[in-house]
Amino acid sequence: MRHELDETDRRIVAVLLASPRASWREVAHCLGLSERTVVRRVAPLFADGTLRATVVRNPTHIPGVIPISLRIHCRPNKIRHVAEALAHRSDTIWVDILGGGDEISAVFFLDGPEARNTLLLRDLPATDAVNSWTAQTLLRVFPNAFRWTAGLLTPEESARLAPAPLGAPPAPLAMDTALITALAEDSRATYTDLAHRAGTTALTVRRRLDALVGGLVVRLATEVDLALLGIHAEALLWITVQPGALQETAQTLSAHPQVRFTAATTGPANLLITLAATDLDALYTFLTTTIGTLSQIVAVEITPLLATAKRTGLIRRAAPSKPGAC
Repeated sequence: MRHELDETDRRIVAVLLASPRASWREVAHCLGLSERTVVRRVAPLFADGTLRATVVRNPTHIPGVIPISLRIHCRPNKIRHVAEALAHRSDTIWVDILGGGDEISAVFFLDGPEARNTLLLRDLPATDAVNSWTAQTLLRVFPNAFRWTAGLLTPEESARLAPAPLGAPPAPLAMDTALITALAEDSRATYTDLAHRAGTTALTVRRRLDALVGGLVVRLATEVDLALLGIHAEALLWITVQPGALQETAQTLSAHPQVRFTAATTGPANLLITLAATDLDALYTFLTTTIGTLSQIVAVEITPLLATAKRTGLIRRAAPSKPGAC
């Protein structure tokens, strides 16, 4: 994995964050580069694991899946052990160690009430390193933030990355499980390779993938250590919003260029966002000039991220502390 990227590398990565299956020609057109330059720079980043391509299911359109966010308080000397154990579970999507050094935030996609009850009533109580936890159900995820580019693209460049046309979620097909499994391993795999895994034709896979993405059943994703993009202050914000203003506030924040994730939740706070800022000063500016101007926000709790064990369903090979996030 790389320790640093130059400005051109970062801008190529930004395109792939916003459009994970963009062709090398499309990336080159967006940035005004040659296709050869894009291939020469980006192919090694995928080869050495600096970039990884995957897919995340949308639990809203997956029957029976219960999405929950847990804040788990642990014994500080065991927190990395607990984070690694959670990261290796197949039902976790994100696992982060938070700023106090004794708390983990994890997002689970649980296969029904029995799996939820097993986690909350058996697995967590049986873990000696866990002191307590709180659980919130994710009621709605707002997709605007998924076209996040770390502020590395101009508005004109971002406009060249036209999102897939949205449509109604398609009815489930027998091939979907195999297709989504293959995409989770490599969402930039060729249609021919995906067709082989799904037991169908490349044309059918292409049409089906377009339908799944356009219907918001799945989200294609490119995973990278954000520090390589100049992001050194990540935080979770647990926001309490007046109920009548929840939808408007969520949509406003999800469109902000520093917001990577936005979801309405149950619990004392009813809105969760993930913020990615260049440094603590940028985090402060967001709080004062964005959060501070929204009168419908009643309260906000800020929890900086110290380390990441899992992101977009992929285990991090290493979870170094985030510089400037303590």
